Amino acid sequence: MNVFVTGASGFIGSHLLHHLISRGWSVRCLLHRRHIPPLLECETIWGDVTDYSSIRSAIRGSDLLFHLAAALGSKPIRKETLLKINLIGTENVLRAAREAGVKRIIHFSSAGVLGRVPRGEKASEDYPLQPQTPYDWSKTEGERMALRFAQNGISVVILRPGWVYGPADRRTFKLIQAIFRKRFILVTRGQTEQTPIYIDDLIQGVLLCAEKGRQGEIYHLAGEEALSVKAMVQAIAASVNRKIPRLSFPELPVKTAAWVADKIFSVLRKESPLSSEKLAFFIHPKPLSIQKSRKELGFSPSVGFKKGIAQSVSWYREKGWL
Repeated sequence: MNVFVTGASGFIGSHLLHHLISRGWSVRCLLHRRHIPPLLECETIWGDVTDYSSIRSAIRGSDLLFHLAAALGSKPIRKETLLKINLIGTENVLRAAREAGVKRIIHFSSAGVLGRVPRGEKASEDYPLQPQTPYDWSKTEGERMALRFAQNGISVVILRPGWVYGPADRRTFKLIQAIFRKRFILVTRGQTEQTPIYIDDLIQGVLLCAEKGRQGEIYHLAGEEALSVKAMVQAIAASVNRKIPRLSFPELPVKTAAWVADKIFSVLRKESPLSSEKLAFFIHPKPLSIQKSRKELGFSPSVGFKKGIAQSVSWYREKGWL
């Protein structure tokens, strides 16, 4: 199997590479700015998904393509840039894959396209799209682009991960680090629900999508548990032997502060300690139903959040991150 991966240097991408290489598949990956870990032996190609010519020849000869490359919302990025990478970049990858005759394309979307799921519900794949942030909106447009290609006969399968965490994840590590350093205070009462998924469970689901996913279908890949942010934070605190302060911040003042910080750090071109995108984890509930993935793919996540976060913290300690 000849496999091509975009976004291979990221947290999910590097774990996916490890699994693909361990299967003995021939893997090529597109890199933009960051290198992949040195132990991952595969062919690397430097390029940019927004430059069609740089990826057109790179994809040739591939049977299977995983498209993970995306602009994230953690750092100040203009809406136009988000759209250029997450929509136009997706279109370029799909066009190049179609021209190269790639047999199967796995497109990574985001649970953020769902916006805010009402309390007590789990969103299925046909839940109405209500993106709340510029990043969510750009990923929504990228997902729609992938669906258009699928409707035109290209074998595209779309997946939406839950809150992904695990060893080497820098996003969740920032939360773990803040709790460990006693620099964390809960926003609102922490009742917003998420469906976290351990990275090994996610990769299992990704490979099942490649093997069994139906063309033009969307699959949710998340853990079994719909957990409140407070429950997740308490599990993290227990794993690093800390307690969460009883004090919490009300939502409106924090949203206002995040909006101001967005403006200031956008000018400074630096990552803000508080931003609208980071705040989304605490105020935009996105619990996902995995019934479809379980039924059609045989997807069965096995790592609960307490176990997964303990394993992650153990890795961070071993590597000297904590």
